Amino acid sequence: QVQLVESGGGLVQAGGSLRLSCIWSGSIFGLNAMGWYRQAPGKQRELVARIISNGVTHHADSVKNRFTISRDNAKNTLYLQMNSLEPEDTAVYYCKANVRLREYWGQGTQVTVSS
Repeated sequence: QVQLVESGGGLVQAGGSLRLSCIWSGSIFGLNAMGWYRQAPGKQRELVARIISNGVTHHADSVKNRFTISRDNAKNTLYLQMNSLEPEDTAVYYCKANVRLREYWGQGTQVTVSS
């Protein structure tokens, strides 16, 4: 079983920065992609950014030029660098891994951006 644990969330003022981390454990043979999603109260969960097995990345239009997804395989860690944070970025952020035909999710980490 694959396990994912997010960390790095917190309270930050608008314009500030945070770096989220997602550490994985268990076998990830057959890993196809990893990504960051977020969900605010009363809103649908949405894709923030993803990285596929060959390193190609995709970022949602709402976070382009502000957030950057990256991965360090040696540390079993997925990152989301978040710059120029805005109140609309407030949400619970989740890490996801696609392994073969299965999806694995972390427990989420809260990001709150004050104005």
